[in-house]
Amino acid sequence: MADVRPALGSAYGASLGGARAAVLTRLWRALAFEPLPWIARREHGPGSLTLLLADGRRLEGPAADPYATDAYVREVSLDGRTHRQAARLIEALGVPHGGAFAAEVDDSTASLALSRAGAAERARAQARDPDTTWEWEQRVVDGHPYHPNCRSRPGFSVAEQLAYAPEHRPVVRLATVSVGARECLVTGGWPDHLRDGDRILIPVHPWQAEHVLKGEDRYGDPERAAIDAHPLMALRTLAPAAGGPHVKTALSTRLTSAVRDISAYSVETAAVVSAFAQSLSERLEGRLHITRTLGAVTAHTSDLAAVLREPPEVYAGPGERVVPVAALAGTDLARSAAWQAEFARLALSVCLRVLDLGVALEAHGQNLLVVLSPDGRPLRLVYRDLADIRISPARLARHGLPVPPLTGRLVTDDETVLRRKLFGSLAAGALAATAGSSAAFGEALTSALDGLPPTADSAPLLRGPLPVKALTLMRLSPGIPGDQWADLPHPAAGGRIGG
Repeated sequence: MADVRPALGSAYGASLGGARAAVLTRLWRALAFEPLPWIARREHGPGSLTLLLADGRRLEGPAADPYATDAYVREVSLDGRTHRQAARLIEALGVPHGGAFAAEVDDSTASLALSRAGAAERARAQARDPDTTWEWEQRVVDGHPYHPNCRSRPGFSVAEQLAYAPEHRPVVRLATVSVGARECLVTGGWPDHLRDGDRILIPVHPWQAEHVLKGEDRYGDPERAAIDAHPLMALRTLAPAAGGPHVKTALSTRLTSAVRDISAYSVETAAVVSAFAQSLSERLEGRLHITRTLGAVTAHTSDLAAVLREPPEVYAGPGERVVPVAALAGTDLARSAAWQAEFARLALSVCLRVLDLGVALEAHGQNLLVVLSPDGRPLRLVYRDLADIRISPARLARHGLPVPPLTGRLVTDDETVLRRKLFGSLAAGALAATAGSSAAFGEALTSALDGLPPTADSAPLLRGPLPVKALTLMRLSPGIPGDQWADLPHPAAGGRIGG
C-alpha cells in the first residue's frame, strides 16, 4: 500500500478495527448456528451465548442475531482468553482444516479494511447517489453480509485489488485472446467485433491473463480488441465503458467460497437456459425480467471462457433506476419498514410464483435487482446469472409448461433442494440483509406474506426455520463436495435452534 497508494495508509489503519469486528461477527454467527461437529452444546443466557466444545473448552460471547448485518461482536473469550481477530480465534480452536480457513479469513479482514479505507476516501469527494447501475454495484463495500470470507481474494496483491476490485472504482482493460473457431465451443450469438475471420476473440480478465494463462503463445495478442470496462459486484463480471452487453470472465481463484471459472456445462447450456427463462418470465405479467445470455464461449477449458449478458438497465423506464438488492442495505429506503414490507411482498410474490411453476432462482442480493420508480418505490424485479438456478421438470409439467432439453446439476425435482435454493438466497439472504436484523426482517417477512396467495412453498416461510448455506462448515470440510446447510430460527418466532 505504501508503494501503490500511500494516501490510504491512515484510512486503512482507521478501518482495521471495524473490519476485524465485521469479520468476527460473521464468524460468531456461524459458530452460533451452523452444525459444526466440534461444538457439543450451546447455552443461551441473558444477552450471552456459550459454546461448549467437544474437547471441554468454553467459548463465550454475546447473544447472536442470525440476521444482523452490523458488527456487534468486538471480542469473544475462549477459556478465559480474549480474542478480537477471527483468524486468531480459528487458529486457537485448532479444528481440522482450520489453518487454511484462518488464512482466508485473515485475507478477508485485510481486504475489507482496504475496501473501507477506499470508500472513506471517495465519500469525502462524492456524496451524490449513483446515476448508473454499475455505480450502485460499486457502492457495496463489505461484500457478503454473512460470510467470514466476505472479502477474501487470495492471490490478489494490494495493487491488484486497487486495480480490479469494484469498490475501488477502477476502469479495467479486458484483453481478448484469439482462438481458432474449431478449438472453441460457442453457444448463442457471438458478435462480429469479437471475431477475426475464422478465429474467436475471447475477453480475458487481466488477473487471469497474468496469473493463469501467463501469456502463452497460443493466446495471441493480448491487446487485440481490448475492452475498457467497469467491474461489477461479482468482480469478474464487467460493464463495458462504451455500453453494451456485460462480460462475465473466467477468474480461476477462490473469491468468498467458490472458484470463479466458467465450466463447459455452463457454456453448453447457456442458450437453452436463457431461452427457457425468457419464456417463463413472460408468465409473470411484467413483474420479472430475466437478463438474456447473448453468447457464451469456451476454449474447452474453464480457465479460458466468457459469457455476454444483457445489461439489466435495459429494463428501466424513464426516470427509473435498476439497483442490485445488495446495494440497498443501509440506505434511507431500506431503513423504512413500509418500504421493506413492500419490497419483500414484491420479491416473495414473484419468486414463489416462479418456484411454483418449476424454477428455483438463486435470488441473493447480487443476482436480484429491483427497478425503482423516481420516488424510490419497488416496481418490478430483474434477475441475472442463470448458471446456478434449479429447474423441476415435474413442476413444469404440472403447469403444462415445456421442459427444456437439459440434464445435469440444473435439473431436480427434489423439493428440499428447490426450496433451499430460493429460501437460502432470497429470504435468509437478500431480504434479511436488506432488513439488517431479526426484528426488522421478521416484521417485513410477516407483513409481506400476509395476504399473498398461499402456495405449497409459502407455508415453510411462515413457520420456519429458514435454511441457509453453512458457509463456514463448507470451508472447513474441503473433502465434502456440494452445499451444506444450516437451519436458522424464524425471525418472527423468537426461538433458538441448535441449543
